[in-house]
Amino acid sequence: MEAILERCAGLDVHQETVVACVLYGELDRKPKQEIRTFSTTTKGLLALHDWLSDWECTHIAMESTGVYWKPVWSILEEQFTLILANAKRIKNVPGRKTDVADAAWIAQLLRSGLITPSFVPPADIRNMRDLTRYRRKLLRDATAEKNRIHKILQDANLKLTTYISDIFGTSGRALLESVINGEALEAHEVREKVKTSLKRKVPELLEALDGRMRKHHRMMLGLHLDHLSYVEKQLEKVESEIDRLLQPHLPAVELLITIPGIQKDAAAVILAELGNDMSCFGGDPQIAAWAGLSPGNNESAGKKESSRIAKGNKSLKAVLCQAAWAASKSKGTRLASFFYRIQKRRGQKKATIATAHLILRIIYRMLKDRVPYQEIGWDYLASSKPTVDYWIKKIEAMGFMVKLESAEASLT
Repeated sequence: MEAILERCAGLDVHQETVVACVLYGELDRKPKQEIRTFSTTTKGLLALHDWLSDWECTHIAMESTGVYWKPVWSILEEQFTLILANAKRIKNVPGRKTDVADAAWIAQLLRSGLITPSFVPPADIRNMRDLTRYRRKLLRDATAEKNRIHKILQDANLKLTTYISDIFGTSGRALLESVINGEALEAHEVREKVKTSLKRKVPELLEALDGRMRKHHRMMLGLHLDHLSYVEKQLEKVESEIDRLLQPHLPAVELLITIPGIQKDAAAVILAELGNDMSCFGGDPQIAAWAGLSPGNNESAGKKESSRIAKGNKSLKAVLCQAAWAASKSKGTRLASFFYRIQKRRGQKKATIATAHLILRIIYRMLKDRVPYQEIGWDYLASSKPTVDYWIKKIEAMGFMVKLESAEASLT
């Protein structure tokens, strides 16, 4: 393998130890190597930092092994050029696999420039990524608790959801607290607890509250409602911190929310997953492949085996698919037109993925060039001939014969 780096290091990172291999020497000769094992405690990682500095390493590569690489990265990133490698793409040939051999193999690949760097955003973006992913988990937890409360109400035959669209609003929670406390409410008490138009439904609400509520039901309702309140408080804290971290990136947020289907929360997730600097990606096809929104390319002997999309970035893919579905509901937009054009031929799921792919490429161009989204309208692909051909095929498929004749000829 042709060498391009005179001094570099490969790290094999584990939970308790890091094996480091330094390669150094002239590019046209076989390199010399130094190998040493360090602890993953802060003291050990600082010793690793000093050891690599003493050997005047410029570039360091390591595998993305779980979360173990993160403390190593945070200590080394200020002084060295770091490369995080996808473990699947730098596998050594089968044989005598040891930690030392793995570190040496990574160093050899790095010396020859054969490692494709994985995307690692700056520290502030990584912090925001942790928060947006945790917010998503909290939202799932809140939804799960609400579903459990609905289930208990049905089990006890309390039909509050028949008359209250959101039982977790102010009126609904007031009634739930009364149910948990075992209060037998009168009409005037119900009227005091509910707000707005629900005051006109007091007789119906009294009937809905007449169920078979047992002590067990009240206890379970109390547990679930307390946990829901706790999760909602955690959500408030997380969202407040996300808003603080978004402040330096507000111009990018303003750009992103010009795209149909993308609101502030979705923009925060997109920035947390992609970052604000598009120079890290080679182009819009590369960013789509990284996100897992590009068709697969698996061909052998002239036959295409599969075109399924890759796993990619699950969080980014999820928010882009949600944005694609929301954009499909926007009237008179290019994205809605694109969605329904694909849906006719390939179905809803593939139309959603294709639209998410298109949105991601639009985002890349917008953040790279710092320009807002430009709406080109529903009929940007409209053409009279394809429309005529489409309807001719439709009519012929029904068993009719179509003969085109100009309007002028029919009048003569």
